[in-house]
Amino acid sequence: MNWLAKINLTVVTQRLGPFKSALFLLTLIVLCLFVGYRLGNFYHNFQLNTLAQQKSRLEYLYQQQEQQVARIHTLEVELAVEQLASQNAQATLKKMSQAHYQVKKELAFYEKVMAPEKDANGLVIDNVKITASKSPNHYNFQVVLVQQQLKKRYAKGYVDLVVIGSLNNKPSQLKLEKISAINKKERAFSFKYFQVIEGSITLPDNFVPEKIQLSAILTKSKWQKYQKLNKTLPWLIEE
Repeated sequence: MNWLAKINLTVVTQRLGPFKSALFLLTLIVLCLFVGYRLGNFYHNFQLNTLAQQKSRLEYLYQQQEQQVARIHTLEVELAVEQLASQNAQATLKKMSQAHYQVKKELAFYEKVMAPEKDANGLVIDNVKITASKSPNHYNFQVVLVQQQLKKRYAKGYVDLVVIGSLNNKPSQLKLEKISAINKKERAFSFKYFQVIEGSITLPDNFVPEKIQLSAILTKSKWQKYQKLNKTLPWLIEE
């Protein structure tokens, strides 16, 4: 920019004259305005093109975002459907497993009754079932007895029950006559193939049951000798 400092307007005016100096100055101003206009126009067009590119890119990104959101929603729906299908499959499998177990249980029961040669002879405590009632600490029990003798005679006797657990954090055993109103006649059995005995029990408030010990007592008679069968099971509440 040192050349601008060297320009002396007075010298220019003296050499060119007033008219030519004014014309030169006017031309210089017009040239500056033209150059400024062209530069401004170029910069304006550059800005417009840049804005157009940014707008196009922004619209493209918006479209990509909408597609990704739609994809996420689709995947969420597919995941929910798969989870529901998995839950249904698990529920169906559980039902089939329970049904299979029940069929096997019933088959084993009837095999004991009709085909005792497949198992030991004599009286068998086949099943003990405990179910909760709607009253607190009140339960129902069911005992299934099976006779497995080849030459079946009537098995006669009675059942007894003891609930083993803890009362006030101390080991305790509750006999049937203390926790149930069932009498000896109601828990007596006399059958040739099988018999079901049912009753109810009420446990103390601070008693925690752990096991149940069931006894089937065959009373001595002309056709049978005295025998006592014991079976201890964990305390399990069935639905």
